[in-house]
Amino acid sequence: MISWNTCSRYKTMSAYKIQKVSRDGIGYSIAELNDVRHVFAAAVPQSGTTFREQAESAMEVIREVNSFQGTANEIVNQAVFLADSSLLEECRRFMREFYGPSLPAISYILQPSCEGKLLAVESLGMGGKEQDLTVSRINEHVVMVRHNGIAWVHAAIAPETRCIRTAYEQASHGFSLLRSVLADAGIRMDRILRTWLYQGGIVADEGDSQRYKELNRARTDAYQDVDFLAGLLPRGYSSDRAYPASTGIGTDGSGFAISAIALSTERSDIRTVPLENPVQTPAFKYPGHYSPNSPQFSRAMAVSCGNMATIFISGTASVTASEARHIGDAEAQTRQTLDNIAALIGEENLSRHGLPGLGTTLDGLGYVRVYIKRQEDFARIRAVCQERLGELPAIYAIADVCRPEWLVEIEGIAISRKEAAPKPTVTDFKNQ
Repeated sequence: MISWNTCSRYKTMSAYKIQKVSRDGIGYSIAELNDVRHVFAAAVPQSGTTFREQAESAMEVIREVNSFQGTANEIVNQAVFLADSSLLEECRRFMREFYGPSLPAISYILQPSCEGKLLAVESLGMGGKEQDLTVSRINEHVVMVRHNGIAWVHAAIAPETRCIRTAYEQASHGFSLLRSVLADAGIRMDRILRTWLYQGGIVADEGDSQRYKELNRARTDAYQDVDFLAGLLPRGYSSDRAYPASTGIGTDGSGFAISAIALSTERSDIRTVPLENPVQTPAFKYPGHYSPNSPQFSRAMAVSCGNMATIFISGTASVTASEARHIGDAEAQTRQTLDNIAALIGEENLSRHGLPGLGTTLDGLGYVRVYIKRQEDFARIRAVCQERLGELPAIYAIADVCRPEWLVEIEGIAISRKEAAPKPTVTDFKNQ
C-alpha cells in the first residue's frame, strides 16, 4: 500500500501544480483551484475475497486519502465499477452504510475491473474554508457544492437491472430522470457541461438499427429544446454547437444509466468553452453512416476562471478525422488516443478556442479512466499509459466501446494555469 505520509509535503508546495501518487492500483492527485482543494482518488481492493471485504479494503484507501487532505466529509462524486450486476444492490447498501448522511452522488457502473477484483472505486473530494464551501445533498442522486459564487451539481442515476424497454426508450427515460433530479436542485438541463452514458450491449443490433445509434436518437430528441450553457459561452460563440463533453460507453447487461455534472453561476469571469480536436471531425458532424443522428457532444469542455481552467475530456479513441486508426493493434491505438488528448488540451488548441495561455500537456491530467475492450490487452495498454502518464490515478475497466473496431477509450480531467508574465527588469528598460 502507498505510504500516504509522503503527501505531507503537498501542503507547502505550489497552489496550482497537480500533485500525484499512484502505484499498485491505488493513487490520488491534488489540485488547488480558486482556494478549493480537489482530491481525485482511485482504488482497487488490496485484500479480501468476499464483496464486503474487498469493498472495505478499497474504501479504506478512499477514506484515508481524503481524511489526510481534509475532505473526508466532502466527497461529492464517486464511481463504483462492479464485476457483476448481481453485486449492485449489495454495493448500494454498503455505500449507504459507509457514508451515512454524507453519501456522495454515486455512479454504479457495470464494468469489471481489469485487475480482476469485484469492484474498483474512483472519488472526488472537495475542500475549502468552512465558510467558503458548502455541500448540500439534495437526495440520493444529487449533490451540490457551492463556493465563491459557483454551484457545481453532481448527478447520478442508478442503472436499470432489467431490460424492459428498447434502447431508445431506455435512454429517453434516463434523460427524463436526469432532467427531473436536476430540477430538484433548481438546475436546468442547459447547465450541464459533462455527461456519462452507460449502455448495456452498446454495439449490439436492435431491429434494423444498433443500440448506440438508438441512444444517439434519444439524445438528439432530449437536447432539441436545450440551449446549452447560454450566458457562459464566450462572446460570439454559436450556441448551436455547444454540447456537453460526454462519454458513451458499454456495460454488462442490457440496461442504461446516466451521470452528469452541471454548473450554475452569475459570475461574469467564468466561461465554459466547448473544445474540438484539430485532428478529429467534431462528433456532431460525423457522416450519417456512423449514426443517422450524430453523437451530440464536444470533445472536451473547458471551464475557465481568471488564470485557471478545468478541462473535462470526453471519451477519446484512436481516430483521426472520423476514421478509426490502427485497427487490431491495442498498443498503437492507445498511443494514438493519448496523442489525440494531448492535441485537444494543448496550448495551440486552447488558443484557437480563445483561451491563450491555458493549454496544458498530459502532465496536466488529474486522473483518467481507461476503458478496454479485451482483457488480454490490459497489460500492454497499461504499460503505454504508465509510460506516457507516469504516476496518475487511473481506473482500468473492461467495456465495449461504441465502435466495434476500437479496443480502448480514455477520458479524464486536466487542470491548467496561465503563467504570469515575468516582471520587467532594469536591464529590460535599459534595452528599450
